[in-house]
Amino acid sequence: MKRDLIRFGVIFALTAFFSVLSVFVAEMADVLNMRHKYLPVSFETRGEDLILSWAPLEYPCVYKVETLSKTTGLVSGSPEYFLLTSDEVSAPEYVVPRAPIPTFYRISARGIFTEIFRSDRITANPNFPAPPRPIPVFHYTKKNPASATPFLVWHTVPNAVCYELELLSAPPEIEGGTEPSKYHHLESTRKIFTNGCQVDLRKYSSPVYWRARALGLHWEPIGEFSIAEPIYVNASLPMPDAPLANDFDFISFKPQPIYPVYSWIPTFGAAKFQVELYDSSGEMLWSKITADQSSCYDDYARPYAGAYYWHVRALDENDNPVSAWSASEKLTVEDYTGGVTAAIFGDSISHGGGAVSYSPRSLEYSYATYVDFPIINLSRSGDISRTSLERFARDVLPFKPKNLIISTGANSLRDASITAESIIDDLAQLETLCRKNDIRPIFLTLMPINPANIKYAFRTETDPHWREKQQRVNDFIRQREFFIDIEPYFYDSAGEMDRKFSIDGIHPDLRGKMLIGEIINQHRNLFRSVAKK
Repeated sequence: MKRDLIRFGVIFALTAFFSVLSVFVAEMADVLNMRHKYLPVSFETRGEDLILSWAPLEYPCVYKVETLSKTTGLVSGSPEYFLLTSDEVSAPEYVVPRAPIPTFYRISARGIFTEIFRSDRITANPNFPAPPRPIPVFHYTKKNPASATPFLVWHTVPNAVCYELELLSAPPEIEGGTEPSKYHHLESTRKIFTNGCQVDLRKYSSPVYWRARALGLHWEPIGEFSIAEPIYVNASLPMPDAPLANDFDFISFKPQPIYPVYSWIPTFGAAKFQVELYDSSGEMLWSKITADQSSCYDDYARPYAGAYYWHVRALDENDNPVSAWSASEKLTVEDYTGGVTAAIFGDSISHGGGAVSYSPRSLEYSYATYVDFPIINLSRSGDISRTSLERFARDVLPFKPKNLIISTGANSLRDASITAESIIDDLAQLETLCRKNDIRPIFLTLMPINPANIKYAFRTETDPHWREKQQRVNDFIRQREFFIDIEPYFYDSAGEMDRKFSIDGIHPDLRGKMLIGEIINQHRNLFRSVAKK
């Protein structure tokens, strides 16, 4: 009996071994020709999500989907595509991560032992048509009618400063284009500075048609009008009575800066908005009233790990509530108590945002998004070099970064009361503080600015001696042990910030932020504890 059990055990072990070996050989030798398969892909919208699906492989596997963006092509040695994020799924479909920039997808598959499929085919996100036009998020059909005051929301058009919304009594004579309808126009507005708004349809018969187009700094069209869609109205439905927390196109696979920004789609007729922030126990931590119609900057850093919740309501000119509170939105702060490899420290250029209307909440306008190693953002909008220095101990030391990218002083260039010597002194003190705390300081040179665009965008003057100040500061930076020289990439023929990188003359937009990230990636050898590629 014992001998039979031993024999059975040996046979079972050998069978299992040869089964595993056969699977290993099959995967390594690609006997099923998996690596040469072609997987047709398709996209489908489900609610607010875009679903990528493909034909499954005839073999047990886990699929990896990589989300990519195109690089600028301006930095020698950079690849054609940058990996934004990747995920593994067992089923042959994938909820596309929200990212309001043109994105691309690549699918591979892993068997039990090794990769069994990798396609060189890269598929583009269909929500970024050429020429650009907004793609609606909400659809109000006969089966899903709107109230009389619905929110209209669309996918963000990259680098749009604002949007024009047109309401029509019937479909336009010609779809798309840049001209308003001649015969069916009801009303329009250009004062929309985010990817949606609330409209009042109580004076119109259902259905009303709507379409939107993106505009630049000088109201010039960026692409075409969206395809006109009907809004079927059921007047008996309750009308929205609160702003709509805006989480439609925001990147969620990268960490927010420690100084957060809160965003919403505004209710019509409000003069101001009030934001409140709570911790997970329900205790209110902070409240602020802002005249901004779609975003609010937190006055304080949020470095402590955990879940926070915020909501917003509309106010009149006297700060009286004219709406209910919005639904609460969650803000998650990761745990960094063990220290971090790298951090970014600076002003609004590093905090994020761009194209005038985008705040640091829009991570596509943060160069941290395009750095190919983990990094956190300790920057704060509005800083001059002195205020960056003053908050170093409070905002940097708790994170114990091994490396600190320092990019501050751009606002100091604009200010005629601030000298180059004072900026240099602030940077020198930051360098000393870093070394005292075993932090490697890695300076970015200051980019050029464009005073005419700054004045048009912000109605503020620029120090006429900004060039001399910039040169003296950058000469100092280039004498540091660790620095990255980004300045030469950003000039136009007049020796100012090139408009193709910055609409407002100082804050780089999408292409500019991508470019900074790519330049940093080419200097990863400067960073301690960052693996070489």
